[in-house]
Amino acid sequence: EGELKGGVKVFFLGRDEYYDRSYLYGTPQGAYFDNADRFIFFCQGVMALGEQRGWPWEVIHCHDWHTALVPVYLSQRGGSRSVFTIHNMGYQGSFPPDIFSLTGLPPHLFGPEGLKFRGKLNLLKGGIIFSERLTTGSPTYAQEIQGRRLGCGLGGVIRRQRGKLIGILNGIDYELWDPQRDPYIASPFHQGDLRGKRICKEDLLRRFDLDLGFLDRPLFGMVSRLTYQKGIDLLSEVIPPLMQRGCALIILGMGEARYERRLKRMASSFPQRMRVEIGFDEALSHKIEAGCDLTLMPSRYEPCGLNQMCSMRYGTLPVVRDTGGLSDTVQDVDLEEGKGTGFKFGPYEPEALWGAIERALQAFRRRSLWEGLMRQAMGCDFSWRRSAQQYKKVYEGLLSPADQKA
Repeated sequence: EGELKGGVKVFFLGRDEYYDRSYLYGTPQGAYFDNADRFIFFCQGVMALGEQRGWPWEVIHCHDWHTALVPVYLSQRGGSRSVFTIHNMGYQGSFPPDIFSLTGLPPHLFGPEGLKFRGKLNLLKGGIIFSERLTTGSPTYAQEIQGRRLGCGLGGVIRRQRGKLIGILNGIDYELWDPQRDPYIASPFHQGDLRGKRICKEDLLRRFDLDLGFLDRPLFGMVSRLTYQKGIDLLSEVIPPLMQRGCALIILGMGEARYERRLKRMASSFPQRMRVEIGFDEALSHKIEAGCDLTLMPSRYEPCGLNQMCSMRYGTLPVVRDTGGLSDTVQDVDLEEGKGTGFKFGPYEPEALWGAIERALQAFRRRSLWEGLMRQAMGCDFSWRRSAQQYKKVYEGLLSPADQKA
């Protein structure tokens, strides 16, 4: 048991053979073989803690398939109300049918109206059906997952539950991501004084031993999980022409081994212009957000996305696919009007991504326009305060009038 600033209690569940590992859910080679055991145990631990504490919680808010059994268990015993957030429909917690016996749930729940999907146990489906409120990380994603493609097989299930579905945009921590007070970056700067951003760019170039001539040329960055979802194959198609246009690119991330190898190979082909660092480095991610001119997010789909928000906070304009939370957070730049906060493209095609990059390069050449766009991006509000107010309404809506009055 621990306590956060403000007196918020935090409980931890310990079982070293399940949780004392180098990665959360799996290695770059794939998911852990015992993930079903690990997260069924976790959900049962939540329920056991509730019993021990006399169910002091009015609402339990669960996230993704890893906690999706908690709303199912609550539906069987009553007590606390449940909210379930889907952060990514692509990960569903699908396991062989014999795993169902580990849940301890009544056999009738392993059926078409319960946790069975395509012959397997599907934990995400359980959270969707048995929760009392259902949310996603952005309004657009809430609509997208009701369709065939981004519903990932469960679109029909979502449509049947859409009466309890709401999309609430995620936020970022404005104390952690603040260019005026960020301890990781070379110089502070803010919307009214951008001089420090150039110092941050020089620091980043030196960190990666790139030519300081790029101070006046476009420097692209990407901080991302290197997975199928993130559009790495699409990115690979535009890297050669990007290099030929005299731009530089810095990538920080980790994920699928095939993408890690591909990007490292490409970086070795452009040693004067491209750097790839495999891993997670909190300090370096801040340096990249602060020091780059543009950030790349060519995602196949994006339930919310946080990097575009962090980038805009630091005056780094995002190039994004028009999907999910990227649609909801980035205003496409109008070069004639001088308005916008980033550059969008629609079709998942190299030509479409390159078109957005071309528009970004045109804008970058017009210094006064570019600085105006930076300031517009930095002026956006993606703080958690806005999101928290919406979640507060969801929680209050679950409680009875008597509870709300109390």
